[in-house]
Amino acid sequence: MSEVPVLDYGKIVIALRRDGWVVVRTRGSHIRLHKHLPDKTLELTVPMHKPVKRSTPSRILKQADMTVEDLNDLL
Repeated sequence: MSEVPVLDYGKIVIALRRDGWVVVRTRGSHIRLHKHLPDKTLELTVPMHKPVKRSTPSRILKQADMTVEDLNDLL
């Protein structure tokens, strides 16, 4: 398994949008995204930090049901 790269929030949001996520709200220093699947809607929040702490993308990937390789392919 690859190591999660250190990224700015903008790159994370761009990669997620390429995967079908939609920005539904920006409030304070956080961006809220949703992804509609046939049986459910996934939700996650990305903090607007430069760079985002390394543990945060790991949690985001878990919530998004993605791997590090999936993220790297979308960057």
